[in-house]
Amino acid sequence: MKTLIIAEKPDMGRNIAAAIEPRAANKRTHLEGERFVITWAIGHLIGLAEPDLYDDKYKKWNFNDLPIIPDSFKLLPNPRTKDQLKVIQTLAKDCGDIVNACDAGREGQLIFAYIQQHLKLRQPVRRLWISDLTPETIRRGFAELKDGSAYDPLTRAARARSEADWLIGMNGSRAFTTKHNELLSVGRVQTPVLALLYDRQKQIEAFSSAKFYEVEAYFDQSETSYRGLWQGDRLTDPAKAQGLADKVRDKPGTVASYEVKDTKEYPFKLYDLTLLQRDANAKFGFSAKKTLDIAQSLYEKHKVISYPRTNSNYVNEQNIPEMHRALDALKGTPYEALASGADKKLVHKNNKAVCNPAKVEDHHAILPTGKRAGSLTPEEQKLYDLIIRRFLSHFYPPAEYKVHTVLTEVEKETFKTTIKQLISLGWKTIYEDDKSSRDGGKKSGKSGSKPEGGKDNKDGEADGPSEPEEELVETPFVLAPDEPVHCRDSAAKEKETQPPKPYTEGTLLKAMESAGKQLENEELRDAMKDSGLGTPATRAAIIERLKNVGYVTMQGKRIAITLKGRTAVELIRGAGVELLTSPEMTGQWERRLHEISRGQASDETFMENVKKFTRSIIDKVRTQPRAAKTAFEPDQAAAGKGGATGKGKSARGTRAGAAAADKPARGARAGGGSARGGAASASTAAEADGAGQAARAAPVKTGERETIGACPREGCGGHIFMGNKGYGCSNYKLGCKFVIWKESLGKTLTPAMIRSLIEKGRTGKLKLIDRSGAPIEGRIVLKDPNVGQVEIEPAT
Repeated sequence: MKTLIIAEKPDMGRNIAAAIEPRAANKRTHLEGERFVITWAIGHLIGLAEPDLYDDKYKKWNFNDLPIIPDSFKLLPNPRTKDQLKVIQTLAKDCGDIVNACDAGREGQLIFAYIQQHLKLRQPVRRLWISDLTPETIRRGFAELKDGSAYDPLTRAARARSEADWLIGMNGSRAFTTKHNELLSVGRVQTPVLALLYDRQKQIEAFSSAKFYEVEAYFDQSETSYRGLWQGDRLTDPAKAQGLADKVRDKPGTVASYEVKDTKEYPFKLYDLTLLQRDANAKFGFSAKKTLDIAQSLYEKHKVISYPRTNSNYVNEQNIPEMHRALDALKGTPYEALASGADKKLVHKNNKAVCNPAKVEDHHAILPTGKRAGSLTPEEQKLYDLIIRRFLSHFYPPAEYKVHTVLTEVEKETFKTTIKQLISLGWKTIYEDDKSSRDGGKKSGKSGSKPEGGKDNKDGEADGPSEPEEELVETPFVLAPDEPVHCRDSAAKEKETQPPKPYTEGTLLKAMESAGKQLENEELRDAMKDSGLGTPATRAAIIERLKNVGYVTMQGKRIAITLKGRTAVELIRGAGVELLTSPEMTGQWERRLHEISRGQASDETFMENVKKFTRSIIDKVRTQPRAAKTAFEPDQAAAGKGGATGKGKSARGTRAGAAAADKPARGARAGGGSARGGAASASTAAEADGAGQAARAAPVKTGERETIGACPREGCGGHIFMGNKGYGCSNYKLGCKFVIWKESLGKTLTPAMIRSLIEKGRTGKLKLIDRSGAPIEGRIVLKDPNVGQVEIEPAT
């Protein structure tokens, strides 16, 4: 009998077939060869059922029915991909054993486990565990297959994560929503991320700017000129600052101290997904979701990079020869000149900046493969270029500098100077056309960057002497310490303390990644040191989730928390369940899940503790006073202006529209092509947070609604109406996933525009904002009528 191989997505299945069954016949839903039958899951074919499948009473949201804690969790096939599930079932009947070829990680393990459970597959299972899709890696992976039982602890951890998120998200969202009569999405991960945004906004609002003064002096000695910054307590009196400047101007001085130190700067770490998302956001304005989608395309479609959903910046020893081969493959490409200057001897197993197996878990850092990039889109090329240059930088020596530190004394006043003299560019040759990366990466990311906002970013109240910025020079700096200097000029400059900066997607990703570092409990800090809030694969979905439920909005690159978002945090904290807004709970969970995945802890004990916490949430919300109607008023007023409610109708009644707008997230798991990279939703909130399912099943208040037109989804029969956040289908409770957000592509979409999209498939010519944030003139087109996915068609 043949072996059935179940990949996570079609592209991966085809890549596997090309490597081990190149003559396999393409049967559309699967590929069949002499030894293997290869099919795919299209992501999450099966998920946890919503409460109404346990009891019809849960179709209506009622606080008195809470908490909902199933004795055992039911599974529900995704109705949009049930045909593919039947394909797997049929194929499995004729196969003697199965290879689990879903993505190597906790979520990939869960996808296969749910299929195996739901279809009652009894065949022996082996596990394929690979990090890229090159034929060599695939063949090696099949030569090293392990018995599926070796991954049972990981499966238990994956199930526990999924079920625990369901309990917290489903019960928390229903509790707060029914208590306060407003759709409030709550989740184990999304809520502390929202709290990060809330706390930053409160810091900005509470910030009181203060003026201070710095005194600069300009010195000459023979052919050398340099600038110094006065050293002393912070100056807040302008007269005193001006007096200091006047005191030293045109006076002789001496070199009180002069030190020269040789320093080296090494390349930034190889990319993990979060660092790649941060750099792409800073350089190109890409959202986290957009970067993930592009990276997934480079991995699956083009096969030019390794698995992108990694949290590691390092590689294993066996990856070193692969890196050398990937370097060779760059010859004959636009990177040939840089590849020719690279030195393979610098990338070896003892180089801990590159090879550190102890810091590699499921997947190594993102690397280029040996396959040459063919026809890439401009956006794919931008991301590929980031990855290639970061990779190449490690084959170059460190950049070398001489750092000159001078203390100059004039009239008993001391001035400090720091000169950074370039000796050799080293790896920064790679970035000669990118000054932000070449000069220390201050604009681009993780290693070597200074904190967002500079020295006054934290509270704007730094005391003590001001530190001069390093002055970078490429010519020799020569100073005779025993000879006098002359203060040619001086000036008192007014400065102002700055508040913390609002989060961008890039800086929020960094905050999510490092969220646990502030925890006092050392064990929890350790548990979160390599994870933070969310995972590389889910962080983009969490940010998108916050946008879709109306908690945040984008103002250019900045993320702004809405009144609804602020009120949600205040209500959750006010109920006495602050743990929901803190990284501490995620730290506790990740520690236990890590132990479960290694067979060191019980998933049953973990779940019992989650159930206790779920009950405590309900008990505390039960006694909480209901929020005032005005707590969400601006959001409602905006909906009213848009014509959602009509004259005399309560905007709160449009919650049905918000519910409909939330519904498509689940269907998008398997829709839009890549299971976790579809345009409708990257990796759904339910995958990252149980809150996703809860909000998608939000209560409906019926009433008169303006019908825009018939739902364009084939066979639906529903009608499109306008809700608070988007245009949804009246049959959403029957499974229709159609939704178009009001705020799309830089435009507030009107009913007339939606009617045009439904009837004609496109709008008239509009001024829009593309996915990268750039202005563009074009038409909005309905790309996928099943889910309401829209794209821009540039004007010609």
